[in-house]
Amino acid sequence: LSRFHNGLVGLRSAFTMAEILLSLTIIGVVAAITLPSLTGNINERTWNTQRKALYARFSQAIALMPALNGYGTLTEDSSSGASDAVDTAAETFITNGLSKVMKINNICDSEHLEDCGLPVKVMALNGEMAYSAIPQTLLDFNSKFTGQWNDSKYSYSQINTKAVAFETANGESILCYYNPACTSGMGETNWHQSQSKMCANFVYDLNGTKGPNTVGKDIGFITALYPTDSSVVAPVPLNYNLGRFPWVEALQQCRAKDPESRLPSVDEASAMFYNMKLLGTMPNNMWTNTVKNNTHAWAMDFLNGRRGPDGKQYEYLARCVKR
Repeated sequence: LSRFHNGLVGLRSAFTMAEILLSLTIIGVVAAITLPSLTGNINERTWNTQRKALYARFSQAIALMPALNGYGTLTEDSSSGASDAVDTAAETFITNGLSKVMKINNICDSEHLEDCGLPVKVMALNGEMAYSAIPQTLLDFNSKFTGQWNDSKYSYSQINTKAVAFETANGESILCYYNPACTSGMGETNWHQSQSKMCANFVYDLNGTKGPNTVGKDIGFITALYPTDSSVVAPVPLNYNLGRFPWVEALQQCRAKDPESRLPSVDEASAMFYNMKLLGTMPNNMWTNTVKNNTHAWAMDFLNGRRGPDGKQYEYLARCVKR
């Protein structure tokens, strides 16, 4: 009788099939809610680690190059315009320059950019389509490398150099736009065009066509300015603007919004101008964290590529970048 009673107690304490199914359903719902977030966090950390490693390799490699300008030839065909120039500049820059100081597995000319694992469609930081076909020339990527604004003082015309792509030994796919006539900083203390300072602009994809092919995730950019004593920058802008503020308040707004963010340097802001297609629509003027003196700080004009100092009391956009 005692054994029979104990058996009944055991039956009463067991789970029913309905209870088991309910428990599994709850576990499934919780997993469905949390797993994408966990996976996303893992991907973000992975991309961030890869991004920093790639930037370190580029910085070290470019520092070993004696100069970034003068590679290849540009012979403009006056009968058909600059877009049909005989152009070996970017390809020569990679084959005879960068590949000597950095491990590169494959190089693709402007007609075969996809062969280096680059995605055809890329989403911009603002969620819009950056491009649905890989821009094959510098002016396709940013038309503001040529034109005139206000007067000849703020004009710049770039021969439409062809893009080149390559794959690194670590598996990244890189798109390169090159300016063989880039110039050094001339100690400018006033507003000037920034286009001539860009020597090479690299758009990278950390995992090829795998996805999500989105700026700020697996897609980003690295820019090298000045042919000697080059400045290599790789800003990761936040995907929103904080509004317009005087300079000191703009600095504070970045720190308050995200302790790991700050205003970009003047070279980082220039890189953001070169890569506007990847960021989406940008306003006219934006503050940088570069100071001229007690009363003036440097700003970037996204309308035409000018950069220069302005009074800290003026209200310009605060657009922060990650450290």
